[in-house]
Amino acid sequence: MTPLRDVDIELSRFRDRIIAASVLVLLCLGLLAARLIYLQIVKHEFYLEQAENNRTAIVPIVPNRGLITDRNGVVLATNYSAYTLEITPARVERLEETIDALAQVVEISARDRRRFKRLREEFKSFESLPIRTKLSDEEVARFAAQRFRFPGVDIKARLFRNYPYGDLASHVIGYIGRISPKEKERIEEDDEQGNYRGTDYIGKIGVEQSYEKQLHGITGVEQVETSAGGRAVRRLSSSPATPGDTVRLAIDIKLQKLVEDMFGDRRGALVAIDPRNGEVLAFVSKPTFDPNLFVEGIDSESWATLNESIDKPLLNRALRGTYPPGSTYKPFMAMAALATGKRAANVVVNDTGVWTFGGHQFRSHGEGLGAVDMHQSIVKSSNVYYYSLANELGVDAIHDFMKPLGFGQITGIDVHGEVRGVLPSQDWKRKTYKRPEQQKWYAGETISLGIGQGYNTFTMLQLAQATATLAQGGAQYKPRLVVATQDSVSQRLQPVAVAAPTELGYKSEHVALIKRALASVTQDGTSARVFAGAAYLSAGKTGTAQAVTIGQKDKYNASKLEEHQRDHSLYMAFAPVDAPQVALAVVVENAGFGAAHAAPIARRVFDYLLMGQYPNDEDLAAVQKGLAANPIGKPREASTLDVMGKPVVSVSHPMASASAAGIAIGTRSGPVAGPVLGRTN
Repeated sequence: MTPLRDVDIELSRFRDRIIAASVLVLLCLGLLAARLIYLQIVKHEFYLEQAENNRTAIVPIVPNRGLITDRNGVVLATNYSAYTLEITPARVERLEETIDALAQVVEISARDRRRFKRLREEFKSFESLPIRTKLSDEEVARFAAQRFRFPGVDIKARLFRNYPYGDLASHVIGYIGRISPKEKERIEEDDEQGNYRGTDYIGKIGVEQSYEKQLHGITGVEQVETSAGGRAVRRLSSSPATPGDTVRLAIDIKLQKLVEDMFGDRRGALVAIDPRNGEVLAFVSKPTFDPNLFVEGIDSESWATLNESIDKPLLNRALRGTYPPGSTYKPFMAMAALATGKRAANVVVNDTGVWTFGGHQFRSHGEGLGAVDMHQSIVKSSNVYYYSLANELGVDAIHDFMKPLGFGQITGIDVHGEVRGVLPSQDWKRKTYKRPEQQKWYAGETISLGIGQGYNTFTMLQLAQATATLAQGGAQYKPRLVVATQDSVSQRLQPVAVAAPTELGYKSEHVALIKRALASVTQDGTSARVFAGAAYLSAGKTGTAQAVTIGQKDKYNASKLEEHQRDHSLYMAFAPVDAPQVALAVVVENAGFGAAHAAPIARRVFDYLLMGQYPNDEDLAAVQKGLAANPIGKPREASTLDVMGKPVVSVSHPMASASAAGIAIGTRSGPVAGPVLGRTN
């Protein structure tokens, strides 16, 4: 019995084990089934998307950057395609050794190495950075044959910005450069990162920066199927990029070139505005710089040359340079007297050459000009007249009249970076200085304001806008550099809307009085020699402004001062007097008397815009040295010259006359290139 009982027990245990094993197997199968259901049904969409992502890739299509042209369609900024050799530092183990090895395959200069080093300091190590640009087809082929030796190094085809006229109008156009970390943060804040995928460059200054949105375009996308190694096999779908719009400037690039040439090696600025609509016809800052240096990342030597130069070529003097206006301020002071009723036009002041206030003498012209009324005070540029007028008006009344004209204010021009300068008032001084004794305004400080000195410092843009406003009888337009954008797809030209002018409410008889006096300056006053023989009547005022303070008991002697300490030469003007088409302000730094250096430049700007004339080589050389008054010899016809001032090869060819000449006579939306007769001198 015992053996049979043992067998039953063993069979029972075996059956229990079979049942337990079966339950375990069924449980495992149930878990597998549940997992399969979860993966295949519940998470089906998720894993399908993951698999699709592993099979496909989304590649951004960078749009072509829009062009920049002048008012006549001359292209000032364009693009070209070229190959670059790029390194992703995070993917390279021995970077310096890799660069040395690459140098055996393609040429890598010391400048290339310095630029690459600077880029590494500015950008993250996992970003692709160029070590060489503009590779030839032969260099591309040589690298491609040895590509396997250089993990983390690639050839890329990129679009590069090109400024065909180099340093011409560089401060207006600006330049592009690689997107900095700070700019990348701003792009993310503006929720624009999607539109900048694959884009390495962005506008830095000038129109390139201020019209970045229009110029950049819209990034496209391309969906491609990839192999297991990540190589694109075929394109599945694509949404093309939309190129950036063309931005058309109000600038006449031939005029811009002429003005820059007239400055020569001198420093300074000129702003010419159409007073009828605010269009900026010329926006000159000298010296200039070549924006092409920045496109690929400027090297340290070139940067040091530009940044450390005493001439400050990177400073946009038209927008950010501030200067005392000198005697160009006097017509506005006269308008202030009339508008406030503080002094009538027929009041006579005896100019003895010295005006005394509080025991302090303020000097004027040598032995003096004698008895002068308001008209004569402008024509003869009497300091004594405006010393006394400033004292009668007081600093706050001067401030309140000049502020609406735009002095010491942001004009609102359509490029970034404008500075205010200083239009002083008692409140300004309290806010500017910390110590109580510095915050007090002293009556003696008001006197120099009358002749455009003292705390007064303004930009040429502000002086040009104020001149344009005066020319229009108190109607003030906001200055603008861009007149239209052209859609890259439809080619439709969209003009920039012109805002209605601000009316300052000047009385017509007051404006007429000041205009007559300014016209007399060009006929009988300080700029009469410069405008002798002009076939139009212009109005203007010369100015000579101190760059450093000279004691009242000391006599100014330019030869005893450093070049950068000498007086600035200024001129403000508009023409023709009866129907102004152009108003301008010009400063030639440390050049001296306004009639000798600034006014001759203004004369030739008017001759170009109103008469279609361009100075000959002899006259141009004389202007550059401050040795010209009215034009020397016979001027050339502007229509026969190209942008660079060279004779057009064939004016009969439509492209030659419209593009190479860079001017369309009779088609200008601004000043007309042709005779506008006023009074012949």
